[in-house]
Amino acid sequence: MDKIFQNKLVLEILEKYKVIWSIEHAMALLSWDSETYMPEDGVGERSVAVSQLDLLKQKFITEEDFIKLVDRASEEKDLNEYELGLLRVLNRAIRIYRLLPPRLIEELAKVTEEAKIVWRNARINNNFKAFEPYLEKIFSLSKECADYLGYKEHPYDALLDLYEEGLTSKDVTQIFDSIKYRLKTVLEKIESEKEFSERHPLEDIEYDKDSMRKVNFWVAERLGYDRKRFRIDVSAHPFTIHMGLRDARITTRYEGKDFKSTLFSVIHEYGHALYGLQHNEAFMFTPLANGASLGVHESQSRFWENIIGRSMQFCTAIYPFLKENLSFLEKYSVEDVYRYFNIVRPTLIRVDADEVTYNFHILLRYELEKLTLAGEVKVQDLPTLWNSMIEDVLGVRPKTDSEGVLQDIHWSLGSIGYFPTYTIGTILSAQLRSHILKDVPNFYEKISRLEFNEIKEWLKNKVHYWGSMYPPKELLKRMLGEELNPEYFISYLEKKYLGKSI
Repeated sequence: MDKIFQNKLVLEILEKYKVIWSIEHAMALLSWDSETYMPEDGVGERSVAVSQLDLLKQKFITEEDFIKLVDRASEEKDLNEYELGLLRVLNRAIRIYRLLPPRLIEELAKVTEEAKIVWRNARINNNFKAFEPYLEKIFSLSKECADYLGYKEHPYDALLDLYEEGLTSKDVTQIFDSIKYRLKTVLEKIESEKEFSERHPLEDIEYDKDSMRKVNFWVAERLGYDRKRFRIDVSAHPFTIHMGLRDARITTRYEGKDFKSTLFSVIHEYGHALYGLQHNEAFMFTPLANGASLGVHESQSRFWENIIGRSMQFCTAIYPFLKENLSFLEKYSVEDVYRYFNIVRPTLIRVDADEVTYNFHILLRYELEKLTLAGEVKVQDLPTLWNSMIEDVLGVRPKTDSEGVLQDIHWSLGSIGYFPTYTIGTILSAQLRSHILKDVPNFYEKISRLEFNEIKEWLKNKVHYWGSMYPPKELLKRMLGEELNPEYFISYLEKKYLGKSI
């Protein structure tokens, strides 16, 4: 740590910050446990524990002596880039925690901890009414957060900024405006050519869960899964959480059929896990040991899931093991499996959506969140509105709320403003692909041999190593020499699905 953090005040700050880091570490562990192994009836006590830890974190971050120390350090001259990045992140956290009243932090922590369990059962039982009062409370508290944090044009802007620093609803609308009509055109052409849009028998074939678990772990190991720093468990909704630089936890779910769903959940979450495991080791116990933003984080998961996982080279490489362990693949060729992995067709479930239609799911959630937060839509009307809007956008209509408004865990977590980062990440993943092809021209050859070290090293140097040192827009300019550009994404889709060479 001494090599990159040299200023005496900064070193003093980092020593004090270890207490805050330790609280975050404990909260992460409690969060992971509540979604994996905690008995359901433990949620009452767990919600109190989490809320009190969140209050304790706020207390230490907003402690007068700590703030004065950060202020003094911020005025120092000759700070290096690591120290400047550290102070930027700390000043941002201090601003947020000073603006939010303890009462609001405590309420939000408690209701979201409880809501996770309620949502889980509501999804299983197709019972939106059970979840509705919790969701009403979450949106109400989120609106309060936005009001306390402040915004120029829309309350949603304050929440977007929590996940993607500097992002506004105006920015998000511009991004969607730049891709939605072109995505419709790509989708229409794919459907007319039928090569990728036909329903595949493998979507309905049931799998043995033990065999599928073996496949998932084998694939994760080929990617670089390190059992000493990594866990794979099961949860109602796949997720990744980092306890630290040497402890990443991911989950998948086994729904019994359509095996690509659980497989690509593992590959997706692996991308998240790798990001956190490849931060600069000197960032341990510091606020820099985080991703630059959720959009950048999602670019890593989408890069591994789509750019690598859905490539013909990857499919061909893992096919022999799949065939050996999933007996129903005996009658299907590697080309069949590749088509199955890359079906393009409007469907109801976001996490199973293809590369072309995926962002329409995000657009739907973005519009609903904005409307609900602004009070233009009531929570009780969300299921009906959801069904109508997804039918308008994709031509499919949920038969149940479980495959509609209840499908995602995010609202139960209080993550209002998170969803647009999935589209940012999806666009950025294609942009990263274009850049890595220049630096690693045999990129696809390496995938075909399941050789990922050079690819991981490139991602580390361009993205992972820097943690949260730079805001997302600055990171892209520094590492890629340009801003987020949707053209890469559209070009990638056209080349892959419309018969052009990729």
